[in-house]
Amino acid sequence: MSTVERVRAVVAPLIEAADLEIYDIELAGGVLQILVDRPGGADIDAISTLARSLSRALDHDAPISGDYALEVSSPGLERPLRTPQHFTRAVGATVKVKTRPGTRGERRVEGLVVSADSTSVTVRDPQGAEHTVSYDDIERARTTFEWGSAGKTERKAKA
Repeated sequence: MSTVERVRAVVAPLIEAADLEIYDIELAGGVLQILVDRPGGADIDAISTLARSLSRALDHDAPISGDYALEVSSPGLERPLRTPQHFTRAVGATVKVKTRPGTRGERRVEGLVVSADSTSVTVRDPQGAEHTVSYDDIERARTTFEWGSAGKTERKAKA
């Protein structure tokens, strides 16, 4: 069992009890990042309470050897996409995908996720072309959020 799987076994019941779901777990560079979500979003109070609970459980069960920093947060508006489930949930969303060096086709693909299955994602770019990318060829991907002009007010010229 991998370290991330051991961590998942410890934290999953606590996350579920908090009425949240695991979005992602990553251990890299001495940082254990646990991203949680729920329909409608996870609020800061729920996340901070959960972080204390997870910290105690991880200290008690010690699924990670050595020192590490624990980060518990929501995936945010611009979510990392690492698993087929992430891409499936992103159907209809705008994304940026960067492929691994040496991959055939465009190295960077931006557009709307039109489909996703267990092996690949299809993204329609702004020109209407569709790009199907194998998950194995993806170096990094995330959803994007367009900050529009909503909320900005225009200055009216004084006569």
